[in-house]
Amino acid sequence: EFAYAILRGHDVNEGYLVTGLLIPMIMPIDLPLWMLALSVVFAVIIGKEAFGGTGMNILNPALIARAFALFSYAPFMSGNTVWVADSVADGVSGETLLGELAGNIVPDTSVFDMFMGYMPGSVGETSVLMILIGAAILLFTGIASWRIMIASVIGASLTGLFFNAIGSDTNALFNFPWWQHLLVGGFAFGMVFMATDPVTAAQTTKGKWIYGFLIGVFAILIRVVNPTLPEGVMMAILLMNVFAPTIDHYVIQGNVKRRKKRLQKVKA
Repeated sequence: EFAYAILRGHDVNEGYLVTGLLIPMIMPIDLPLWMLALSVVFAVIIGKEAFGGTGMNILNPALIARAFALFSYAPFMSGNTVWVADSVADGVSGETLLGELAGNIVPDTSVFDMFMGYMPGSVGETSVLMILIGAAILLFTGIASWRIMIASVIGASLTGLFFNAIGSDTNALFNFPWWQHLLVGGFAFGMVFMATDPVTAAQTTKGKWIYGFLIGVFAILIRVVNPTLPEGVMMAILLMNVFAPTIDHYVIQGNVKRRKKRLQKVKA
């Protein structure tokens, strides 16, 4: 980003600090640094600077970095060889909670452990308590949209309830309590720090409700149905990043049509 700022002759935007903080929070702790470097370079050049830099990108740069790493170096990003933390100081190799569920293994992690973060996972995604504190700060400062957060929770909850109602004998994620979907994996972190990105999210009031709701729906849908990807938050957010301008377009067009109808009534 510094190089692009020099080449284009504009100031360095502080937005790069946000990306630099988010990426380490969503990557496996033992990902080789050269893989991480390539992922970040791809995210900055293709996902951000190619669109004009900070404020012009249509996809969340941090998620682009993770997506690049996932599709390029899948064994280092998922599976039972990725470093995770247990109750001791040293790292161990093992499945995350969602990985166990995807393998039709019912984990014995308590709800308290899920909420506090005493479970395997990337650094930023485990502790819902810490994420809620971050959400409170973002809402208090007016940076993030509460509409997107609430809509995402509603969409995820309804989708989880739907799968609970269907049930399955071969897929443990169908039977996983709908409200516990909100506590595990990257859902909470994604909804608070990724989906609410003011650059890539929907901008209209109604659009934010639609945008957040669909992220929640697709996140749980991908998580439950896709056997090769037990976590769907990243894909759901990137998908809706692409459709955010379309959502805003139709919301605005709907408002224009309603105003034209009211004008016609007044003239009549």
